[in-house]
Amino acid sequence: MTATTTATMNAVAYHRYGAPDVVAIERVPRPAAGEHDVIVRVRAATVGAADSAARAGSPFFARLFFGPLRPRLPVLGSDFAGVVEEVGASVTRWAVGDEVIGVTSASLGSHAEYVRVSDDGAMVRKPRRFGFEDAASLAELTALPFLRDAGRVTAGTRLLVNGASGSVGASAVQLAKHLGAHVTAVCSGANIDLVRSLGADEVIDYTVADFTAGTARYDVVFDAVGMSSFARCRRILTATGSYLGTVPSLGLLMRTAFAERARGRRAVILLTGLRPTPAQLADLEQIVGLAELGAVVPVVDSTYPASRAAEAHARVDSGRKRGNVILTFP
Repeated sequence: MTATTTATMNAVAYHRYGAPDVVAIERVPRPAAGEHDVIVRVRAATVGAADSAARAGSPFFARLFFGPLRPRLPVLGSDFAGVVEEVGASVTRWAVGDEVIGVTSASLGSHAEYVRVSDDGAMVRKPRRFGFEDAASLAELTALPFLRDAGRVTAGTRLLVNGASGSVGASAVQLAKHLGAHVTAVCSGANIDLVRSLGADEVIDYTVADFTAGTARYDVVFDAVGMSSFARCRRILTATGSYLGTVPSLGLLMRTAFAERARGRRAVILLTGLRPTPAQLADLEQIVGLAELGAVVPVVDSTYPASRAAEAHARVDSGRKRGNVILTFP
C-alpha cells in the first residue's frame, strides 16, 4: 500500500462541473513516497483542453472517465516540470534535486505543489537550457502519436493541421516537419507569423477562408481543436486519406472502431492519455531530445500563479491561446 502522510499542500481543486470559477486553491493531503515512488515539487504545469473538458464535464463523453455526476479526481493536470523532493527506498533512477519533466497520465494531479510519480513513470530530466514554464510545455504527448501512429505521417505526406497555433497544433506543425511532411496550417490571421515560424509551408486564415472548401487535397487532416468533423473534411481528403480528431464523439468513436477495415477515407481518434506508460515515456524522451537539438521549440501563451487558476482555465476556454497556458507554483 502506498505510504501516506498528514502533511498538506496547496492544490487547484474542483468538486463540481462548471465554468472556470469552480476551480480554486485548497489544502489537500500531500503525497508521500512509497518504496518505488518519486515526489516532485511542481514548479510549472500546463492547463490544456483536456483539463477544460474535465472541469466543464463537457462533452458528455468526458464524464465517462471523470465521473458521471461529479468529478472523481478533484485535482486536474497531467504535464509538469519540477524538482525531485523525495525518493522511495528502492529508487535508483532519480535523486533529490533532479530537475524533471513528466506526465501523470490518467491519474492527473499535477495542478498541485507536489505530485507522486512511479520510479519507472513517464518522466525525464529537464534540459538546463529550458526554464520550468517552457519545460512543462514540452510534455505535450498528443500530437506525436496522432501523427505517427494514426496518420502514419512520413516524408512527403500532405498534412493539414486545424488549430495550428494551439498547444497541440503548434506541437503537430513542428513534429510533422521533423517527419518530412508538407504542412498546411489553419489558424487566425493574428497567428500566421507564429505558425510560419514553426515550419508551416502554407497557412489558411480561417477568418477569411473555409479550409474545407478549397481545391487542395490532403493525405491527413489533423483537427487539433475538435472544431471540424470527418463529414466536413471528407471532400478534401485524398482517396485513402485520414481525418484525425482529438475530441471524442459517438460518430468518431464508431468510425475509429472500423478504421482498420476501411477502404478509402477513414476517421480515427486516439485516447493518448490512456496509453501505456512505457509508450508515453518513449515519446517524452523523443520530444525532449528534439527540443535539445532545436527541432522543437516550446510555445507558451501565458503564465498564471496557481492562485489565478480560474483565469488560466478561462484563457483556455477562450479558444484564442497561442501554445500552452501554464500554472506556476512557488
